[in-house]
Parts: sequence; C-alpha cells; structure tokens
Amino acid sequence: MSLIFQLARPADLPGIMRIEHAGFTPAEAATETSMAARIAAYPETFITGWQGGRLVGYVVGPAITQRHLTDDLFETAHPNSPSAPYLAILSLAVAPTVRGQGIGSALLAQLAAVGRRQHRVGVTLTCLAALVPFYQRNGFVSDGQSASVHAGEVWYDMVQLL
Repeated sequence: MSLIFQLARPADLPGIMRIEHAGFTPAEAATETSMAARIAAYPETFITGWQGGRLVGYVVGPAITQRHLTDDLFETAHPNSPSAPYLAILSLAVAPTVRGQGIGSALLAQLAAVGRRQHRVGVTLTCLAALVPFYQRNGFVSDGQSASVHAGEVWYDMVQLL
C-alpha cells in the first residue's frame, strides 16, 4: 500500500497523540498542548504519513540555529526561521501495527527533502542508543552523547548533512 505525505493539521492531533503515546514513554512523550503548538508553529516541517486513509506516522522538526537540539525545544514552539541552518527532529513515530515497513525512513527522507528545498545545512536529532543504528542507516552520523537530560534518559546527538 502506498504512503501519502501531508502537512499536519489540527484535526490530525488525536491520531498523532495515539502514535506519540505508543512510541514514547510517558516521560518522553509530548503533551497534547505542546504537540498542538508544534502543528501551529511548524506548518511546513510537521509531516504526516497516511496509508489507506489512516494516519500511520509523523515527523516534526523545527528550524534551529545550532547543530544540536536543546531540551527547551521540547517545551516551547516558535515559528521556523528561514535562515536557521538545521531542522531538529523532536518526534519521529510510527504506529505499532505498521512498524518495520520503512515508514520511519520515508518520513525522514521527506523531512530531508523539505530541508533541501529550504536550503538548510542539515537535520539533527537526539535518540536513545538502541536507535543509533537505525539513524545511521538513514544517513545520520553520531556526534556522541548529547547534553540533553530530557526524560532522565541518555541521548545521542545524530546529524545528517544535506
């Protein structure tokens, strides 16, 4: 079944939150309020994936000025700056029933394409150690352990240059 990409809309919020809660621990997951703010603030860099009319995943990444994201990005949403060189992925999540089908990789590729069209330098994110190989397969390199203390976890900075 083909995957259709669309920009996130406020009406998508319930489905986005179901996927968010299935993909992240309660401490890691965004709140509904912060996710709604992301939809409003990042309209061109919040991408949803659909199969058969059903939301199956999403990726959201605001434009930032530094190579690595900072924890304050999880709390506050500001409109994307056209001159910021990086897109910072705050969430990449896929519905549990369709994991392993390449949807996460396809969403990453879509966000990278947006970054190229916007003349960004790269895409950056933090991830848990278990996900480092996934991101490496998708063209990211590890910059080592992150300064992030989000959710009390140990995170790793990953960057994909465009």
